[in-house]
Amino acid sequence: MSQLIKQRVVADDRWTLVREATSIAELPDDAVIVPLELWLERRAALIARGEVGVWLAPHQDPGAVAPDVARLPVIAVDFPQFTDGRGYSIARLLRDRYGYQGELRAVGDVQRDQLYYLSQCGFDAFAIREDRNAAEALAGLGDFSDGYQRTQQRTPWFRRRVDAAAAPPCDRASCA
Repeated sequence: MSQLIKQRVVADDRWTLVREATSIAELPDDAVIVPLELWLERRAALIARGEVGVWLAPHQDPGAVAPDVARLPVIAVDFPQFTDGRGYSIARLLRDRYGYQGELRAVGDVQRDQLYYLSQCGFDAFAIREDRNAAEALAGLGDFSDGYQRTQQRTPWFRRRVDAAAAPPCDRASCA
């Protein structure tokens, strides 16, 4: 069983990512993550099957799964290359515009250097590239203590800095 980083711990991956499938008969019996095309073609049958997630390629519109965000336990976003950043935008759209609350998983060429930034965009699970160690990559989530942009923190850093500067200075007794 492969491993992934989920909720900031290394865990066994109980889901099977199906890269290519044209019919439901080709799917394994366990929990599967299917291509968007198969989901759109066989949606009702896949819902009846249970334990099905969907994966999106970087060129696909996340709005295609918008009607189903409440019923999908996992949505995976593919990163075919380390340098392809379109998945970051897909994640923000799924979380912010479409209100997706389930597991948002980064798959493909996912490496330690991306984890902090992926988490800032809403990913909470990371299928690390096969030739990399998930336990070692886990440290990438703590590479930075704070971000400048408004992602997980609702107030961007430049506004927090201004607010801190406007606070009255403290003396030794009040700051202790």
